[in-house]
Amino acid sequence: MGDTKIFEDLVEFLKQKRDNVTFIDIIRLAEIASQSLQAFFTTFDATVYRELREIAGYIDAMRQEMGALQANEIKNSRIPAAGQELSEIVKATENATNTIMECAETLMAADASDPAAYKALVDEKMVLIFEACSFQDITGQRIAKVVEALQHIEERVARFATAMQAKDLDGFLTESERERAERKERLLLHGPQHEGKAIGQSDVDSLLTGKTAAA
Repeated sequence: MGDTKIFEDLVEFLKQKRDNVTFIDIIRLAEIASQSLQAFFTTFDATVYRELREIAGYIDAMRQEMGALQANEIKNSRIPAAGQELSEIVKATENATNTIMECAETLMAADASDPAAYKALVDEKMVLIFEACSFQDITGQRIAKVVEALQHIEERVARFATAMQAKDLDGFLTESERERAERKERLLLHGPQHEGKAIGQSDVDSLLTGKTAAA
């Protein structure tokens, strides 16, 4: 503030002297101007430096959050492992279903005229059915692994989204995603509904018969 007042006084003094300005006066004016500009650039540099430090801190925090996200581990390990578990669940379910259906068909087509032979056949097929049903235990363990992988991914994505202060964009990410959503809506392909949310059988009957279901 003091340098500015001196600078203003010197400028006013030079205006008054006009043609009588000496070289010493010009040097003094240059010195004061240099000191004033130095103070300005010092303040400017401090502001820029602080902002650059904030940007660097933000970038470093993002690098740490991206590391904590473990994107490579999720992509290369957890997602493929979950996919493999789901594939094994499908295979085990399919094999068990085929075994049970074959046993049921054999018993339905069997000749029951010989009680002893029929009982032996029933006992044999019941054992096979019980063995086939044991897939549920292993399937439960596989499903638990898939759920664990999904929870792992959910926790890290949620933490990263919070750190980034991310906001969801409206619409669909790709055109194929939009088409799938429209097809599901058009064909009502919503899959199995949760208990308590599904349409009751009485409502279906009323719809088919044209009557209003009871409240």
